[in-house]
Amino acid sequence: MQFTEQDQAQIQAQGITSNQIDQQIQHFVQGFPYLNVIKAATIGDGIVRVSDEQLPAYLRRFDEAAHERDLVKFVPASGAATRMFKSLFAALDGKFDKSVDEVFARLTDFAFYDDLKAAMTAKGADLDKALAENDRQTVLRFLLTDEGLDYGSLPKGLLKFHRYLDGPRTPVEEHLVEGAAYANSDGLVRIHFTVSPEHRERFEQLIQHEKADYEAWLGVTFAISFSEQKKSTDTISVNTDNSPFRNADGSLLFRPAGHGALIENLNDIDADIVFIKNIDNVVPDEIKEPTVTYKKVLAAVLLDAQQQITRLQGLLEADGVSEGYLAEADELFRRTLFTLPPEDFDSLSNEEKLAYFRRKLDRPVRVCGMVKNVGEPGGGPFWAKNDDGSVSLQVVESAQIDLTDPQQKAIFDEATHFNPVDLVCGLKDREGNKYNLPDFRDPQTGFITAKSKDGKDLKAQELPGLWNGAMADWNTIFVEVPLITFNPVKTVNDLLRKEHQPS
Repeated sequence: MQFTEQDQAQIQAQGITSNQIDQQIQHFVQGFPYLNVIKAATIGDGIVRVSDEQLPAYLRRFDEAAHERDLVKFVPASGAATRMFKSLFAALDGKFDKSVDEVFARLTDFAFYDDLKAAMTAKGADLDKALAENDRQTVLRFLLTDEGLDYGSLPKGLLKFHRYLDGPRTPVEEHLVEGAAYANSDGLVRIHFTVSPEHRERFEQLIQHEKADYEAWLGVTFAISFSEQKKSTDTISVNTDNSPFRNADGSLLFRPAGHGALIENLNDIDADIVFIKNIDNVVPDEIKEPTVTYKKVLAAVLLDAQQQITRLQGLLEADGVSEGYLAEADELFRRTLFTLPPEDFDSLSNEEKLAYFRRKLDRPVRVCGMVKNVGEPGGGPFWAKNDDGSVSLQVVESAQIDLTDPQQKAIFDEATHFNPVDLVCGLKDREGNKYNLPDFRDPQTGFITAKSKDGKDLKAQELPGLWNGAMADWNTIFVEVPLITFNPVKTVNDLLRKEHQPS
């Protein structure tokens, strides 16, 4: 692909190499290969179920280790709430449906009701009068646009989600309270939010305003940090003929590459254990307990796995490793790390087997919570074939599977669980050195999407999802967690569900 000097300067300023651009354009031309899923992961076959009797031991395991470990809670929080208010934006244009009727019937049940009323009063409008006259357009303007609360363009993290006697809370504040319950190492609670540049100041102001009160109430010290998605992870856009798309001024168009780009932000975190959870999956205090319990359980499973990996790495260090140690390694991968060797594995020499096990052991570890599938969108747990011929657990989105293939579709339909973005990650090796996480992504996973700009069609490219291809080459364990731990707010109406309302 030939680029002008001006293009080259723009690419360099973006922090991207010409080789990366060529690779991205090649993906537009050829597409991304589908993942070869072998079977759905189910309870007893890829998904671990922790019994009630086992819970106390796991909780003790984590609580004892928390003092000695650097813990961080990592919260992707850059997404705007635009889609959350999709039906209300349609209503602003005069297109009403039942979900809009529910919003107005229960307007006083929203945590932002008082703010909405105050915003209207400040501009000389009367919320009660507007509701009495069924003037929905006025109410929606004050809710969604910068005429009032501007909720339609703010990120979810800054919206009022839950009501309490002492005032409403945003998701950011709920993550502080939740983080204090498990990402707590001797009173220090480190939480990292990834935010968009245009809203970072408002996040920082919220933390500055509320942090001291929450520290006093919870008896902890918060260390809050922020980062933005890096420009170097943006991908080039192309026209429908795969030639570079150009803006009106002739410059190249780069677009953010989805949450998979956050692997770079995660890579900058210096911690032993990182808890990952989306910004909108929070609940009021009265039902936080199961979430806290199972976050600790996932971390305890991670600690146990790391301990077994470290022990085995020690056994496999010496030359002339015995058959017994190789058999023990094979057992660990099959039963604990859920990785099956390539089909020709038995024909390999002991030296080749040893090299295989050493490489597979020396990787980041993630433990992913899986909830029973009740129809919510989300990546599913599957056994999938890797480039080296091994078969391991992967979190797979529907777009990664060739659903036109009857056999692959049948496997996809067999999934009993899905991943609610509930991960606990070990980012360091046994010597305490950080892994370089981009080394463990699968560059052959990604998505091509149709977009438009200035009335012209274009194609955009997203990197593999953070918990999909971006973590494809990690040691992976799936653990079933209760459905009550998954309460995302995808639409404004979700805030009216009983899980988000005070009892």
